[in-house]
Amino acid sequence: MKITLPRILALTILVLTPSLALAFTAEKTSPYTAGTKAIIQPAPLVSIANHDSFFNSIKALCGKAFAGKITIDNQGPGSMSGQTLVMHVRRCTNDTLQIPFHVGDDASRTWIVTKTGSGLSLKHDHRHQDGSYSESTMYGGHTLDAGWPQVQSFPADAYSKDLFAKSGIPQSSANIWQMFIYPDTFTYRLIREGREFRVDFDLTQPITPPAAPWGYAD
Repeated sequence: MKITLPRILALTILVLTPSLALAFTAEKTSPYTAGTKAIIQPAPLVSIANHDSFFNSIKALCGKAFAGKITIDNQGPGSMSGQTLVMHVRRCTNDTLQIPFHVGDDASRTWIVTKTGSGLSLKHDHRHQDGSYSESTMYGGHTLDAGWPQVQSFPADAYSKDLFAKSGIPQSSANIWQMFIYPDTFTYRLIREGREFRVDFDLTQPITPPAAPWGYAD
């Protein structure tokens, strides 16, 4: 039998037709396109184990307050010297921790640790006594790596560097804030070249929580 080009094309179509029909049927009956209710939900807040462990260790202290003391200040004594220092893990959600830092009667400072989906952010919410924002509020930094379950570092972010330059303190653009959380001690630390400041808080002796910081309500 002589095989011609039309006959070859006909045989090819005959062979492919069942496969094409099967693929078309599978597409029509895909669970993603037929008979299944679409799932509507927000984008997930992703995080890694070290960040989660650090965040959750602080969150476990929610509602408690602790006394602290300055253990390093290589440019001291400063305005905090001799003052009563208190941290209060005041408000906690699945992605945000609010930690007021009281210095004597000064309730202007609140540390805010936030899961961002790209790591952890540390911000310093500074207020005036009437609750209005300080000109320097919300400076801080963001993690650049996994860190450790007990320790995270927050190099100054772009907003903070711009703020420091405008405020006439460009050297603060090199700031790195660190937080340490161990069973007995919580530490807040600031470092840059030529500068180190550290406050340690005793987690073994909770104290009576203070009133809400400036700008917040109980």
